[in-house]
Amino acid sequence: MKITTRTLVTAIAMATGMVATSAATAANAADSYPDKPIRVIVPFAPGGSTDIIARLVTQRMAQELGKPMVVENKGGAGGAIGAAEAARAKPDGYVLSIATVSTMAVNSACRPDDLPYDPLKDFQPVTNFANTANVVSVNPKFPAKDFAGFLEELKKNPGKYSYGSSGTCGVLHLMGESFKNSTGTDIVHVPYKGSGPAVADAVGGQIELIFDNLPSSMGQIQAGGLRPMAVAWPERLKSLPDVPTFKEAGFPQVNQPVWYGLLAPAGTPMEIVNKLRDAAVVALKDPKVIEVLEQQGSAPSGNTPEEFAKEIKEQYDWAKDVVQKSNIKLQ
Repeated sequence: MKITTRTLVTAIAMATGMVATSAATAANAADSYPDKPIRVIVPFAPGGSTDIIARLVTQRMAQELGKPMVVENKGGAGGAIGAAEAARAKPDGYVLSIATVSTMAVNSACRPDDLPYDPLKDFQPVTNFANTANVVSVNPKFPAKDFAGFLEELKKNPGKYSYGSSGTCGVLHLMGESFKNSTGTDIVHVPYKGSGPAVADAVGGQIELIFDNLPSSMGQIQAGGLRPMAVAWPERLKSLPDVPTFKEAGFPQVNQPVWYGLLAPAGTPMEIVNKLRDAAVVALKDPKVIEVLEQQGSAPSGNTPEEFAKEIKEQYDWAKDVVQKSNIKLQ
């Protein structure tokens, strides 16, 4: 078939028109977004910190967006089931999901061969909703009153003491192993099915130490059932002014708070992503939202998609490094 100049020009004009039409359609979709309810997948069971923060912030976001944001809990496999479903969703902004350190970093480190999604490629970060401090605490009978004495006691007695976490290859287990790697100490890991039983045994003296999210331990800390040694947070907490951060104590590798953020599927138009992020920023400045977050032991974030993507990658690399150094394996 002979291609004439006229044919070539016509083809180029048609292709250009199609591209322009496609771009216009995408722009119109973004302008009218949202025009129906938005589904938000929480990859954990109802009632936990992830669920509470997701419902709190998205409810306020919905007021800004003018359409409901409907939270749907899809728990199981450390958050992998819900995250995988969200990764497969159409990238139109109507199916979103909540990101945690577990779903975006720990799962990939602990399940490199069978994780049904890629945390770095399958999602478009929107914003980090909130950060939450982690803490290492001891039973009040532990023979140390401060971090220096705590570290000295552990180093003098390798293998003598045990620490609890919320489960094998969970973020708190990785925190404990990061602590061991960074400090050169030898403490025995005791995995539990959640933080609740671990806290109970630490208070009861069955284990001497616990690595935990601060909200789970704060009640016992305030009641004197646990003594905090250090927190993972950028600076000393107002609620625990005498407790140093891990960075302040000389171990920045352990100074890893947890976070809860919003994701869209990869390929979602940035116009839609930015609309969602703008609504989240308004929500996270609401005094009522801030008050509830603080009650949960959390602080609002509301960073940019690029900043949140960087946070995810940093935690992803940290988790892989800890798992490799400690040779952690899921049974």
